[in-house]
Amino acid sequence: MLSEWVTKNRFDPGYLPIMEGKLFFEGEGKTRAITNYIVLLTLATVIATYGVISQSLGTVIGAMIIAPLMTPIMAATFAIVLGNGHRIRRSIMVVGLSIVYVIGLAIMLSNLISPIVIDFSTNLEITSRVYPNLFNLFVALAAGAAGAFAISREDVPDPLPGVAISVALVPPLTVVGISISHAEWVSAGGAFSLFLTNFFAILFAGGAVLWFSGVNIIRITPAYSINRSRAFSIAVLGLILVAILLGFNGYRTLEQDRDTELAKTTVDQWLEGTHYFVTKLSLTYRPGDITLSGPAHILIVVAGNGELPVIDHLAESLEETLGYPVTIELRILSEQFNYYPERLIKGVGG
Repeated sequence: MLSEWVTKNRFDPGYLPIMEGKLFFEGEGKTRAITNYIVLLTLATVIATYGVISQSLGTVIGAMIIAPLMTPIMAATFAIVLGNGHRIRRSIMVVGLSIVYVIGLAIMLSNLISPIVIDFSTNLEITSRVYPNLFNLFVALAAGAAGAFAISREDVPDPLPGVAISVALVPPLTVVGISISHAEWVSAGGAFSLFLTNFFAILFAGGAVLWFSGVNIIRITPAYSINRSRAFSIAVLGLILVAILLGFNGYRTLEQDRDTELAKTTVDQWLEGTHYFVTKLSLTYRPGDITLSGPAHILIVVAGNGELPVIDHLAESLEETLGYPVTIELRILSEQFNYYPERLIKGVGG
């Protein structure tokens, strides 16, 4: 029964020309397709860049929806499965030029508003993209598989905008550009590693789905098989290298989460007996970077009223608890608050 189901749901060879027309910039409509691609990529980059800087999640999602970068990546995946070396090279070239274009445009757009201070430690649209881990890889694998499955079937609606939202291709590249414009090299590298994670995962998972769907039996010649094998090997190698990097990052992220909780407990103990409480605490970089970056920076935001304990005592306690030097940025809410356990009431009337 399973073999019968697989046979009935294999790729329809008659759909191949339509699929090629959707993914490759070829034929009579080539110029128009390229123009549309450039316009949409430009607009998506502008929206994503300013969405990231302004910390507007809705704006960033809007940029993901219109961003067309998924198309040449899926085209490269399709070309690899077909073993068409010419299309592989052309699709990878489009992806490469798109990467350079998006990063360069993001650098320019970021420099246009250079007087605006961007806090790379608290901007969630940045911090969420500079420390990728294995969960990002799993999401990208599933998204790549879903995209490949849908585009290979005529009766399934266009999935690429939804897949683009899942793996977020343009926003990480805009973060790279923003980071470069502010000489935040660690953030730039982290965001670019997220993009590479999504790219290689789509190539691998998408290619596997297309292969098992039966696309591999269409228009295959021995020459094509050589191109396909080499290209697929590169994709697998890239995926393995990315997985190793993400596994290392995931471990260090767990370390950071652990130290953030330890720091929070230490600050709570420091505030005992006062009318203050912690509203926010963030450790802005990971312990393994200390020798390269100096003391760890801890942002602490407290609310309340009255006298605060001596901050030097807090610094000593944190260094003793964490086991490495720290610098503390303490922010105190300026307004007067009445503090009750587990809730905050502003003024008399709430």
